[in-house]
Amino acid sequence: MTAINIPFITIGPSEPHTHTIVFLHGRGDNARDFADSLTHSRDSHSRTLIDAPTRKCASTPDTWPQWFDVWDVRDFAANEDLQAVGLKEVVPAIRRILADEAALLGGCWDRVVLTGISMGGATAAHVLFNLDVAPPAKERLAAFIGFSCRCPFAGRTLAGMRNVLGLEGGPDHDRVVQNTPVLLEHCTDDPLVLIQNGRGLRETLRGFGARVEWKEYPNGGHWFNSPTGMDDIVDFLNRHLREDISPGIPAISLHQASSDAMDLS
Repeated sequence: MTAINIPFITIGPSEPHTHTIVFLHGRGDNARDFADSLTHSRDSHSRTLIDAPTRKCASTPDTWPQWFDVWDVRDFAANEDLQAVGLKEVVPAIRRILADEAALLGGCWDRVVLTGISMGGATAAHVLFNLDVAPPAKERLAAFIGFSCRCPFAGRTLAGMRNVLGLEGGPDHDRVVQNTPVLLEHCTDDPLVLIQNGRGLRETLRGFGARVEWKEYPNGGHWFNSPTGMDDIVDFLNRHLREDISPGIPAISLHQASSDAMDLS
């Protein structure tokens, strides 16, 4: 399959660059609008927001910005192989972006955070499954964070997940998945990606040996919970991103601006 390049925008740090947080937005959104839905503190972390390709939907006449197509949003397992088509295109492209970001940090993959919401989180999960970080770099990312997301092709082994996409240059081990700290947040009133789908991603990751922190919130819909969920993100990042850097590095702060829920995952 022909490699594709995916555009992205970068919000640079105002202090010496210590980490990069890579965001994947949800279906129907785009990097610029997603950036505008958040307010950013000025700190030592660069934010890279990646744009999903625009795709024709197979089951409707619509065209959407989406990482992959979904046949039936009420039944994600229906015609599930359709989802692999887009994932095969975007996962290698996102891996290249992560590699470039790690290179900017001196080859330190463990200072790159991979984050996604909705369909972006589902896509990011498959990036994590198919990510190889070779020594002497630490064989992990700084963290993986997913919001309101699920796991396409759930129920398979890690090898089975990789076989669905059949990508070149993938790992033959599970160390990146097992070594990367994971935070998953989901609101129980999410009407688009139901809470049981988020729990399914949690169990899939735990089954692969990942260290998963799981947070459920009673409200927030198909979006971030605020303020508790935002506080939990900050706590998680401050605990895991500050492990290997000078204690003089400032703590992270993060603030959410109001936004409508995205379409679906």
